[in-house]
Amino acid sequence: QVQLVESGGGLVQAGGSLRLSCVASTSIFSLNPMAWYRQAPGKQRELVASITRGTFTNYGDSVKGRFTISRDNAKNTVYLQMNSLKPEDTAVYYCKGVGSGYREYWGQGTQVTVSS
Repeated sequence: QVQLVESGGGLVQAGGSLRLSCVASTSIFSLNPMAWYRQAPGKQRELVASITRGTFTNYGDSVKGRFTISRDNAKNTVYLQMNSLKPEDTAVYYCKGVGSGYREYWGQGTQVTVSS
């Protein structure tokens, strides 16, 4: 069973930065793509960013130019660097990996709160 563990969330003022980490219990080469999603209260979960094994990246429109997804294969870790944070970025952020047979694995989530 693949486990994904997120960390790095917290409380930050608007304009600040945070870096989220997602550590996988298996080689992230076996998970393709890996992605970050977020869910704010009363809203649907939405894609924030994704990265493929070949390091192709994709971003949600609301975070383009502010967030950067990256991966460290040696550490089995995917990162989400979040800059110029806004109050509307407040949400629980989840890591997702897609394994063989398109099976999805999710982390438990980490809370990000941006104060105005």
